[in-house]
Amino acid sequence: MSLTLHDTLSRSSRTITPLDGKTLRFYCCGPTVYGPAHIGNFRTFVAQDVFRRVIEQGGLATLHVRNLTDVDDKTIRDSQKAGQSLTDFTRYWTEKFHADCAALNLLPPHVEPSAVAHIPHQIRMIETLIERGHAYATPDGSVYFKVASFADYGRLSHLEDRELKLGASSAASATDSDEYTKDSLADFALWKGKKTEDGPNHWSSPWGEGRPGWHLECSAMSLEYLGEDFDVHGGGVDLIFPHHENEIAQSCCATHGKFARHWFHVTHLMVDGGKMSKSLGNLYTLEDLGARGYTPAEVRYVLISGHYRTPLNFTLHSLDAARQALQKLAKFDKVLREISGRVGDVQGSAPSLFAKAWGTLNEDLNVPGALGDIFGAINKTKPSSLSKDEATAALEGFHFLLRALGLQFPDLMDEVAAEVPADIAELAEKRWQAKQSKDWAAADVLRKELDAAGWIIKDSKDGYQVLPK
Repeated sequence: MSLTLHDTLSRSSRTITPLDGKTLRFYCCGPTVYGPAHIGNFRTFVAQDVFRRVIEQGGLATLHVRNLTDVDDKTIRDSQKAGQSLTDFTRYWTEKFHADCAALNLLPPHVEPSAVAHIPHQIRMIETLIERGHAYATPDGSVYFKVASFADYGRLSHLEDRELKLGASSAASATDSDEYTKDSLADFALWKGKKTEDGPNHWSSPWGEGRPGWHLECSAMSLEYLGEDFDVHGGGVDLIFPHHENEIAQSCCATHGKFARHWFHVTHLMVDGGKMSKSLGNLYTLEDLGARGYTPAEVRYVLISGHYRTPLNFTLHSLDAARQALQKLAKFDKVLREISGRVGDVQGSAPSLFAKAWGTLNEDLNVPGALGDIFGAINKTKPSSLSKDEATAALEGFHFLLRALGLQFPDLMDEVAAEVPADIAELAEKRWQAKQSKDWAAADVLRKELDAAGWIIKDSKDGYQVLPK
């Protein structure tokens, strides 16, 4: 079975097939490592992880490249505020990102190039663009891509439907600190001349000391590891314009290829029905949610529970629902293991009982539909009526889907709940009853007692759970 996936460029659903018939090569725009990645960032990375898993479960090899942006305005600005070298500063946040990825069960990319390590590659691409008449240098040592030289500019974002404004360089520099002297507002920086506020963060080039523009790094690194033409390029919808539009322009003009054949974009995440914002206190990181008692497995479940092309509304209640869903899956797994006699890791094979879910998942990566099919199959199955061989086949198919979704079960969730001391359980029940009676003062006092004793309460619509801190 082959995966069909919506293509942003053609606005149509297309079957995913590798150019060479063997290995699917895809590039994903990675993080800018200047702070902790938040759950909005991880919605995209988790969706890309499911994409890769489905491809590999379907029998194809992959070559997954995801970059690290370790030099740009933000990394330079914040490293200097922290009094650290750019290298030390970005290394810390890179390690934090990797730790969060591992906790969320993301498969590591096969290649993870950094922008700084590939500055020579970017300089060579700029030289080619200047030679071919697609870029020009300015007196301050910057270099710009000449958008007017690429007739197909705007094809990804349908820019022909927009008003492309051209104007003087003074207007540009007044409205955007990332912009430098240039011929038109449409042109974008390939190389940025050295500025005082950059401190020691500059590199030598034919045009003087400076640093690469943000858009250029992905083109240079995808060319290095995937070639002029590759299968799929992914990212969040916020990158379609201008980042991916600029990638297409500079890559096609610097090579004889057509760049990415398929564009895979993930829609943004909302929190409590609105936009994530530091000022609203809803810009959650994995660490924030862990402090509230939620596991990375529950966070991952929520992030995949909405279709990647539909805005997903993230709430703390959705994490409670994820916990219950994972517990149900874990219980089903336990029963099948008891009947089949299987222990340890299960690799998974043909979906069998879960064939419908596998088919749904291959239709534009429809994870919510596949989850519905999985629970539908579980609800229709009476484990007690299964033979050992039938339970084994069901277990294999079940784990085939779990691997495709990257789902893992909370460790010893039932055992933890069962080990709550009697006095703590009594306090928790009193608090719950106080809440039901709307005696908020009493409920708050009891909550503080539980907290002091080392326990937290996770409330849901119909009940609560007692967990150690």
